[in-house]
Amino acid sequence: MPLYEYAPVTPPGCALCCYGFELLQRLSDASLTHCSACGGAIQRVLGATGMVSGQAHVLKEKYVAERGFTQYRKIGKGLYEKTAGKGPDTISGD
Repeated sequence: MPLYEYAPVTPPGCALCCYGFELLQRLSDASLTHCSACGGAIQRVLGATGMVSGQAHVLKEKYVAERGFTQYRKIGKGLYEKTAGKGPDTISGD
């Protein structure tokens, strides 16, 4: 189910809709036209998508190190081993 963003048509609106809000709705649900708290007119606005596709390669150790990050792998309770990048070889939670 997508997360839709709503904003008042004519600001300021009430405490719920004055800054806008997000609502989880089904694709088949009609968009809201009025705020449930104040009854003011609202409209659905376009927002940033949360979809990432075809980016599995950016998590490979080679790409992590090339971009200046360090990647660790858990090897025990509170103990991590470096797999890529600069930094200490192990990190302990002690």
